[in-house]
Amino acid sequence: MTELVPASGTVHWIGTGLSTGSGLAKLCESAQRVRVWHRTEERAAEALDRLGLTGRAEPRAYTLDKLTAALQPGDVVVSMLPAPEHAGILAVCVASRAHFACSSYVSDAVLEQVPAAAAGLVVLTEAGLDPGIDHLFAHSLVARARDAIGDGTAASYRLTSYCGGIPAVPNDFRYRFSWAPLGVLNALRSPARYLADGAETTAARPWEATRRHVVDGETFEVYPNRDSVPFVEQYGMPAAWKPQTFVRGTLRLEGWLEAWGEVFEELKAGDDARIAALAQELAATYPTTDADRDRVVLVVTLDVAGPAGQAWSGSYLLDLTGDEEESAMARCVSRTLALGVRHVLDGSLPPGLSRAAETAARSEEWLRELALEGVGFTLRVDA
Repeated sequence: MTELVPASGTVHWIGTGLSTGSGLAKLCESAQRVRVWHRTEERAAEALDRLGLTGRAEPRAYTLDKLTAALQPGDVVVSMLPAPEHAGILAVCVASRAHFACSSYVSDAVLEQVPAAAAGLVVLTEAGLDPGIDHLFAHSLVARARDAIGDGTAASYRLTSYCGGIPAVPNDFRYRFSWAPLGVLNALRSPARYLADGAETTAARPWEATRRHVVDGETFEVYPNRDSVPFVEQYGMPAAWKPQTFVRGTLRLEGWLEAWGEVFEELKAGDDARIAALAQELAATYPTTDADRDRVVLVVTLDVAGPAGQAWSGSYLLDLTGDEEESAMARCVSRTLALGVRHVLDGSLPPGLSRAAETAARSEEWLRELALEGVGFTLRVDA
Protein backbone atom coordinates (compact mmCIF):
# COMPACT_ATOMS: atom_id res chain seq x y z
CA MET A 1 0.00 0.00 0.00
CA THR A 2 1.25 3.50 -0.84
CA GLU A 3 2.44 5.43 2.19
CA LEU A 4 -0.18 7.85 3.49
CA VAL A 5 0.59 11.56 3.25
CA PRO A 6 0.56 12.69 6.90
CA ALA A 7 -2.29 15.06 7.73
CA SER A 8 -1.07 18.59 8.41
CA GLY A 9 -3.85 19.39 10.88
CA THR A 10 -5.37 22.10 8.68
CA VAL A 11 -8.93 21.70 7.39
CA HIS A 12 -10.48 23.81 4.61
CA TRP A 13 -14.31 23.72 4.80
CA ILE A 14 -15.80 25.08 1.57
CA GLY A 15 -19.44 26.22 1.65
CA THR A 16 -21.78 26.83 4.57
CA GLY A 17 -25.18 25.82 3.25
CA LEU A 18 -28.07 24.03 4.93
CA SER A 19 -26.06 20.86 5.62
CA THR A 20 -23.33 22.67 7.56
CA GLY A 21 -24.08 22.26 11.24
CA SER A 22 -22.48 21.23 14.50
CA GLY A 23 -20.05 18.92 12.74
CA LEU A 24 -18.01 21.99 11.88
CA ALA A 25 -17.78 22.85 15.58
CA LYS A 26 -16.54 19.31 16.27
CA LEU A 27 -13.78 19.82 13.72
CA CYS A 28 -12.78 23.09 15.36
CA GLU A 29 -12.14 21.05 18.52
CA SER A 30 -9.90 18.47 16.86
CA ALA A 31 -8.11 20.20 13.96
CA GLN A 32 -5.17 22.50 14.54
CA ARG A 33 -6.60 25.06 12.12
CA VAL A 34 -9.95 25.37 10.31
CA ARG A 35 -10.53 27.74 7.42
CA VAL A 36 -14.13 28.31 6.30
CA TRP A 37 -14.51 29.45 2.70
CA HIS A 38 -17.58 31.24 1.31
CA ARG A 39 -18.36 33.58 -1.60
CA THR A 40 -16.95 36.50 0.37
CA GLU A 41 -15.01 36.75 3.60
CA GLU A 42 -17.95 38.66 5.10
CA ARG A 43 -20.36 35.83 4.27
CA ALA A 44 -17.95 33.32 5.77
CA ALA A 45 -17.70 35.42 8.95
CA GLU A 46 -21.51 35.63 9.15
CA ALA A 47 -21.76 31.84 8.88
CA LEU A 48 -19.23 31.38 11.66
CA ASP A 49 -21.16 33.83 13.83
CA ARG A 50 -24.41 31.94 13.14
CA LEU A 51 -22.74 28.70 14.21
CA GLY A 52 -21.13 30.25 17.29
CA LEU A 53 -17.65 29.71 15.87
CA THR A 54 -16.33 33.26 15.60
CA GLY A 55 -12.66 33.21 16.53
CA ARG A 56 -12.44 29.43 16.27
CA ALA A 57 -12.11 29.27 12.47
CA GLU A 58 -10.72 31.63 9.84
CA PRO A 59 -13.18 33.15 7.33
CA ARG A 60 -11.94 33.17 3.74
CA ALA A 61 -13.31 34.35 0.37
CA TYR A 62 -13.50 31.33 -1.95
CA THR A 63 -12.21 30.93 -5.45
CA LEU A 64 -10.48 27.83 -6.72
CA ASP A 65 -7.32 29.84 -7.33
CA LYS A 66 -7.31 31.22 -3.79
CA LEU A 67 -7.83 27.75 -2.36
CA THR A 68 -4.98 26.41 -4.49
CA ALA A 69 -2.64 29.09 -3.23
CA ALA A 70 -3.51 28.28 0.39
CA LEU A 71 -3.12 24.49 0.23
CA GLN A 72 -0.21 22.66 1.80
CA PRO A 73 0.62 18.93 1.62
CA GLY A 74 -1.49 16.99 4.11
CA ASP A 75 -4.26 19.58 4.37
CA VAL A 76 -7.83 18.26 4.27
CA VAL A 77 -10.34 19.93 1.93
CA VAL A 78 -14.03 19.44 2.73
CA SER A 79 -16.38 20.36 -0.12
CA MET A 80 -19.94 21.28 0.78
CA LEU A 81 -20.45 22.69 -2.72
CA PRO A 82 -22.72 21.02 -5.32
CA ALA A 83 -21.43 17.69 -6.62
CA PRO A 84 -20.38 19.03 -10.07
CA GLU A 85 -17.77 21.18 -8.29
CA HIS A 86 -16.02 18.24 -6.62
CA ALA A 87 -13.89 17.07 -9.54
CA GLY A 88 -12.22 20.44 -9.98
CA ILE A 89 -11.50 20.72 -6.27
CA LEU A 90 -10.14 17.17 -6.14
CA ALA A 91 -7.78 17.95 -9.04
CA VAL A 92 -6.35 20.82 -7.01
CA CYS A 93 -6.00 18.53 -4.00
CA VAL A 94 -4.09 15.92 -6.03
CA ALA A 95 -1.72 18.57 -7.37
CA SER A 96 -1.15 19.97 -3.86
CA ARG A 97 -0.97 16.55 -2.10
CA ALA A 98 -4.03 17.38 0.01
CA HIS A 99 -6.77 15.01 1.17
CA PHE A 100 -10.38 15.44 0.03
CA ALA A 101 -13.78 14.81 1.67
CA CYS A 102 -17.43 15.32 0.76
CA SER A 103 -20.85 13.86 1.55
CA SER A 104 -21.96 13.40 -2.08
CA TYR A 105 -22.17 10.30 -4.26
CA VAL A 106 -19.02 9.53 -6.24
CA SER A 107 -19.21 10.97 -9.75
CA ASP A 108 -17.44 9.53 -12.79
CA ALA A 109 -15.30 12.67 -12.92
CA VAL A 110 -14.14 12.06 -9.35
CA LEU A 111 -13.53 8.35 -9.99
CA GLU A 112 -11.21 9.20 -12.89
CA GLN A 113 -8.89 10.98 -10.47
CA VAL A 114 -8.86 8.35 -7.74
CA PRO A 115 -5.83 6.40 -9.14
CA ALA A 116 -3.71 9.55 -8.96
CA ALA A 117 -5.10 10.48 -5.55
CA ALA A 118 -4.55 6.96 -4.23
CA ALA A 119 -0.82 7.62 -4.14
CA GLY A 120 -0.95 8.63 -0.50
CA LEU A 121 -4.16 10.67 -0.40
CA VAL A 122 -7.54 9.91 1.15
CA VAL A 123 -10.61 10.61 -1.00
CA LEU A 124 -13.54 10.35 1.40
CA THR A 125 -16.98 10.42 -0.21
CA GLU A 126 -20.59 9.45 0.60
CA ALA A 127 -19.95 10.40 4.23
CA GLY A 128 -23.16 12.18 5.20
CA LEU A 129 -26.65 10.89 5.98
CA ASP A 130 -27.78 9.28 2.73
CA PRO A 131 -25.29 8.43 1.42
CA GLY A 132 -23.30 7.93 4.59
CA ILE A 133 -25.03 6.66 7.71
CA ASP A 134 -27.08 4.32 5.52
CA HIS A 135 -23.81 2.69 4.39
CA LEU A 136 -22.71 2.25 8.00
CA PHE A 137 -26.02 0.59 8.88
CA ALA A 138 -25.85 -1.72 5.87
CA HIS A 139 -22.26 -2.83 6.47
CA SER A 140 -23.09 -3.59 10.10
CA LEU A 141 -26.19 -5.62 9.25
CA VAL A 142 -24.48 -7.60 6.50
CA ALA A 143 -21.57 -8.51 8.80
CA ARG A 144 -23.95 -9.65 11.54
CA ALA A 145 -25.95 -11.75 9.09
CA ARG A 146 -22.81 -13.30 7.61
CA ASP A 147 -21.70 -14.35 11.09
CA ALA A 148 -25.10 -15.93 11.73
CA ILE A 149 -25.79 -17.58 8.37
CA GLY A 150 -22.33 -18.15 6.84
CA ASP A 151 -20.92 -16.84 3.57
CA GLY A 152 -21.09 -20.17 1.79
CA THR A 153 -24.62 -21.05 2.81
CA ALA A 154 -27.22 -20.95 0.03
CA ALA A 155 -29.67 -18.28 1.16
CA SER A 156 -31.99 -15.60 -0.13
CA TYR A 157 -32.20 -12.08 1.22
CA ARG A 158 -34.12 -8.84 1.16
CA LEU A 159 -32.33 -5.55 1.84
CA THR A 160 -34.17 -2.24 1.87
CA SER A 161 -32.73 1.17 2.75
CA TYR A 162 -35.06 4.18 2.88
CA CYS A 163 -34.28 7.72 4.01
CA GLY A 164 -36.25 10.95 4.02
CA GLY A 165 -36.13 14.51 5.26
CA ILE A 166 -39.74 15.31 6.14
CA PRO A 167 -41.66 17.93 8.13
CA ALA A 168 -41.81 17.14 11.84
CA VAL A 169 -45.37 18.50 11.76
CA PRO A 170 -47.16 17.21 8.62
CA ASN A 171 -48.71 19.79 6.29
CA ASP A 172 -51.23 19.31 3.49
CA PHE A 173 -48.43 18.91 0.90
CA ARG A 174 -46.68 16.33 3.10
CA TYR A 175 -43.36 18.06 2.44
CA ARG A 176 -41.42 21.31 2.96
CA PHE A 177 -38.55 22.46 0.78
CA SER A 178 -35.27 23.06 2.58
CA TRP A 179 -32.82 22.63 -0.32
CA ALA A 180 -32.70 23.27 -4.08
CA PRO A 181 -36.33 22.78 -5.15
CA LEU A 182 -35.41 21.99 -8.74
CA GLY A 183 -33.12 19.25 -7.49
CA VAL A 184 -36.06 17.65 -5.67
CA LEU A 185 -38.15 17.55 -8.85
CA ASN A 186 -35.33 16.46 -11.15
CA ALA A 187 -34.51 13.56 -8.84
CA LEU A 188 -38.03 12.28 -9.49
CA ARG A 189 -37.41 12.52 -13.25
CA SER A 190 -34.42 10.15 -13.08
CA PRO A 191 -35.09 6.40 -13.59
CA ALA A 192 -34.48 4.09 -10.62
CA ARG A 193 -32.84 0.66 -11.00
CA TYR A 194 -33.22 -1.95 -8.26
CA LEU A 195 -33.90 -5.65 -7.61
CA ALA A 196 -37.43 -6.91 -6.98
CA ASP A 197 -38.73 -10.50 -6.94
CA GLY A 198 -35.20 -11.66 -7.75
CA ALA A 199 -34.93 -9.66 -10.98
CA GLU A 200 -33.46 -6.35 -12.03
CA THR A 201 -36.19 -3.73 -12.36
CA THR A 202 -36.23 -0.16 -13.68
CA ALA A 203 -38.85 2.43 -12.75
CA ALA A 204 -38.81 5.16 -15.38
CA ARG A 205 -40.96 7.25 -13.06
CA PRO A 206 -39.86 6.36 -9.53
CA TRP A 207 -43.01 7.68 -7.85
CA GLU A 208 -45.05 5.10 -9.76
CA ALA A 209 -43.28 2.43 -7.68
CA THR A 210 -44.37 4.03 -4.39
CA ARG A 211 -45.63 1.65 -1.71
CA ARG A 212 -46.57 1.74 1.98
CA HIS A 213 -43.81 1.05 4.48
CA VAL A 214 -44.46 0.66 8.21
CA VAL A 215 -41.65 1.77 10.49
CA ASP A 216 -41.99 1.24 14.24
CA GLY A 217 -45.80 1.26 13.90
CA GLU A 218 -45.94 4.41 11.74
CA THR A 219 -46.93 4.24 8.07
CA PHE A 220 -44.82 6.03 5.47
CA GLU A 221 -44.58 5.92 1.68
CA VAL A 222 -41.36 4.85 -0.03
CA TYR A 223 -40.06 4.67 -3.58
CA PRO A 224 -36.74 3.61 -5.21
CA ASN A 225 -34.25 6.16 -6.46
CA ARG A 226 -30.97 6.26 -8.38
CA ASP A 227 -29.21 2.93 -9.08
CA SER A 228 -29.31 0.43 -6.21
CA VAL A 229 -27.63 -2.46 -8.04
CA PRO A 230 -23.93 -1.48 -7.59
CA PHE A 231 -24.42 -1.46 -3.82
CA VAL A 232 -24.86 -5.26 -3.80
CA GLU A 233 -21.09 -5.46 -4.31
CA GLN A 234 -20.28 -2.39 -2.23
CA TYR A 235 -22.05 -3.87 0.81
CA GLY A 236 -20.23 -7.20 0.42
CA MET A 237 -23.25 -9.46 -0.08
CA PRO A 238 -21.99 -13.10 -0.23
CA ALA A 239 -22.10 -14.67 -3.69
CA ALA A 240 -24.00 -17.69 -2.32
CA TRP A 241 -26.85 -15.45 -1.21
CA LYS A 242 -29.42 -14.60 -3.86
CA PRO A 243 -31.27 -11.29 -3.66
CA GLN A 244 -35.04 -11.30 -3.70
CA THR A 245 -35.18 -7.57 -2.99
CA PHE A 246 -32.42 -4.97 -2.97
CA VAL A 247 -33.53 -1.37 -3.04
CA ARG A 248 -32.28 1.97 -1.78
CA GLY A 249 -34.85 4.72 -1.89
CA THR A 250 -36.65 7.72 -0.47
CA LEU A 251 -39.11 7.88 2.42
CA ARG A 252 -42.03 10.31 2.54
CA LEU A 253 -44.99 10.97 4.84
CA GLU A 254 -48.16 8.96 4.32
CA GLY A 255 -50.35 10.78 1.83
CA TRP A 256 -47.43 12.21 -0.15
CA LEU A 257 -48.30 10.38 -3.36
CA GLU A 258 -51.82 11.79 -3.42
CA ALA A 259 -50.75 15.30 -2.37
CA TRP A 260 -48.23 15.50 -5.20
CA GLY A 261 -50.59 14.30 -7.93
CA GLU A 262 -50.56 17.58 -9.87
CA VAL A 263 -46.78 17.79 -9.62
CA PHE A 264 -46.42 14.34 -11.16
CA GLU A 265 -48.57 15.39 -14.12
CA GLU A 266 -46.16 18.27 -14.75
CA LEU A 267 -43.19 15.91 -14.50
CA LYS A 268 -44.79 13.58 -17.04
CA ALA A 269 -45.13 16.46 -19.51
CA GLY A 270 -41.39 17.01 -19.25
CA ASP A 271 -41.33 20.75 -20.03
CA ASP A 272 -38.00 21.83 -18.52
CA ALA A 273 -38.89 25.52 -18.32
CA ARG A 274 -42.24 24.79 -16.72
CA ILE A 275 -40.69 22.39 -14.20
CA ALA A 276 -38.08 24.98 -13.23
CA ALA A 277 -40.85 27.53 -12.68
CA LEU A 278 -42.93 25.00 -10.76
CA ALA A 279 -39.98 24.30 -8.45
CA GLN A 280 -39.82 27.97 -7.50
CA GLU A 281 -43.59 28.14 -7.00
CA LEU A 282 -43.62 25.10 -4.72
CA ALA A 283 -40.63 26.32 -2.70
CA ALA A 284 -42.39 29.64 -2.13
CA THR A 285 -45.63 27.93 -1.15
CA TYR A 286 -44.13 25.22 1.07
CA PRO A 287 -40.86 26.60 2.49
CA THR A 288 -39.09 25.50 5.63
CA THR A 289 -39.18 28.59 7.85
CA ASP A 290 -37.28 29.34 11.06
CA ALA A 291 -40.37 28.22 12.97
CA ASP A 292 -40.52 24.80 11.27
CA ARG A 293 -38.73 21.71 12.49
CA ASP A 294 -37.49 19.02 10.16
CA ARG A 295 -37.42 15.31 10.83
CA VAL A 296 -35.03 12.73 9.42
CA VAL A 297 -36.06 9.07 9.21
CA LEU A 298 -33.60 6.44 7.97
CA VAL A 299 -34.43 2.75 8.18
CA VAL A 300 -32.25 -0.07 6.82
CA THR A 301 -33.53 -3.65 7.04
CA LEU A 302 -31.93 -6.97 6.09
CA ASP A 303 -33.78 -10.32 6.15
CA VAL A 304 -31.91 -13.54 5.26
CA ALA A 305 -33.54 -16.96 4.81
CA GLY A 306 -31.27 -20.01 4.73
CA PRO A 307 -31.90 -23.76 4.49
CA ALA A 308 -33.98 -25.77 6.93
CA GLY A 309 -35.73 -22.76 8.35
CA GLN A 310 -32.50 -20.95 9.22
CA ALA A 311 -33.19 -17.21 9.27
CA TRP A 312 -31.75 -13.89 10.41
CA SER A 313 -33.34 -10.44 10.47
CA GLY A 314 -32.03 -7.07 11.57
CA SER A 315 -32.76 -3.39 11.13
CA TYR A 316 -31.42 0.01 12.08
CA LEU A 317 -33.70 3.00 12.66
CA LEU A 318 -32.61 6.62 12.93
CA ASP A 319 -35.43 9.07 13.70
CA LEU A 320 -34.32 12.60 14.64
CA THR A 321 -36.15 15.92 14.86
CA GLY A 322 -34.40 19.26 14.50
CA ASP A 323 -34.42 21.94 17.18
CA GLU A 324 -33.87 25.70 17.46
CA GLU A 325 -30.11 25.32 17.24
CA GLU A 326 -29.84 22.95 14.30
CA SER A 327 -31.88 21.02 11.77
CA ALA A 328 -31.86 17.23 11.96
CA MET A 329 -30.47 17.11 8.41
CA ALA A 330 -27.54 19.42 9.24
CA ARG A 331 -26.72 17.41 12.35
CA CYS A 332 -26.69 14.07 10.56
CA VAL A 333 -24.75 15.23 7.49
CA SER A 334 -22.19 17.50 9.15
CA ARG A 335 -21.41 15.29 12.15
CA THR A 336 -20.91 12.21 9.99
CA LEU A 337 -18.69 14.09 7.56
CA ALA A 338 -16.72 15.70 10.39
CA LEU A 339 -16.22 12.28 11.98
CA GLY A 340 -14.75 11.00 8.73
CA VAL A 341 -12.47 14.02 8.46
CA ARG A 342 -11.24 13.42 12.01
CA HIS A 343 -10.24 9.93 10.93
CA VAL A 344 -8.35 11.45 8.01
CA LEU A 345 -6.59 13.71 10.50
CA ASP A 346 -5.63 10.82 12.80
CA GLY A 347 -4.35 8.72 9.89
CA SER A 348 -6.75 5.80 10.38
CA LEU A 349 -8.31 5.95 6.90
CA PRO A 350 -6.26 4.29 4.14
CA PRO A 351 -5.14 6.08 0.95
CA GLY A 352 -7.54 5.97 -1.98
CA LEU A 353 -11.32 6.03 -2.17
CA SER A 354 -13.48 5.50 0.90
CA ARG A 355 -17.26 5.61 0.67
CA ALA A 356 -17.95 6.43 4.31
CA ALA A 357 -16.54 3.50 6.28
CA GLU A 358 -15.87 0.72 3.79
CA THR A 359 -15.57 -2.16 6.29
CA ALA A 360 -17.87 -3.60 8.92
CA ALA A 361 -15.31 -3.05 11.69
CA ARG A 362 -14.83 0.60 10.77
CA SER A 363 -18.60 1.07 10.41
CA GLU A 364 -19.16 -0.22 13.94
CA GLU A 365 -16.52 2.20 15.21
CA TRP A 366 -18.14 5.15 13.44
CA LEU A 367 -21.59 4.18 14.71
CA ARG A 368 -20.35 4.08 18.28
CA GLU A 369 -18.78 7.51 17.86
CA LEU A 370 -21.88 9.02 16.22
CA ALA A 371 -24.08 7.73 19.03
CA LEU A 372 -21.82 9.39 21.60
CA GLU A 373 -22.06 12.64 19.64
CA GLY A 374 -25.83 12.88 19.62
CA VAL A 375 -26.79 11.06 16.41
CA GLY A 376 -28.99 8.44 18.00
CA PHE A 377 -30.39 5.27 16.45
CA THR A 378 -31.68 1.83 17.44
CA LEU A 379 -30.71 -1.66 16.32
CA ARG A 380 -33.13 -4.60 16.29
CA VAL A 381 -31.95 -8.16 15.63
CA ASP A 382 -34.08 -11.32 15.36
CA ALA A 383 -32.13 -14.52 14.84
